[in-house]
Amino acid sequence: MTTYFVYILASRSGVLYVGVTNDLEHRVMQHKAKQVAGFTARYNVNRLVWYETFTGVNDAIAAEKRIKSWRREKKVALIVEKNTAWRDLSLDFERQFHPEIPRGVPLGMTVAGEPLGGGVK
Repeated sequence: MTTYFVYILASRSGVLYVGVTNDLEHRVMQHKAKQVAGFTARYNVNRLVWYETFTGVNDAIAAEKRIKSWRREKKVALIVEKNTAWRDLSLDFERQFHPEIPRGVPLGMTVAGEPLGGGVK
């Protein structure tokens, strides 16, 4: 079963972006590397501050559209409800999406010459 994610990225200055994907880790890394031309690259919006998972693509797209229609204050309230410090949640990817990798080992690194988690996507 495919998992879908609706996510909110923020810049250091507070610019927000709402998106949807079926591979959150890969998509956020694309934003961070500015491989996604347009708004997020232009305004340096690359910190994952909120996300929610969905099992159906239609539900995820509907949630994305609903959140995009909200005023900024409502989006901020959604973020603060779970992430009061506006911490970059992508820092947890190695533990959350790759539990086989020991904590503190960056993705793509090796231990004793063995690749961990299949390397970087």
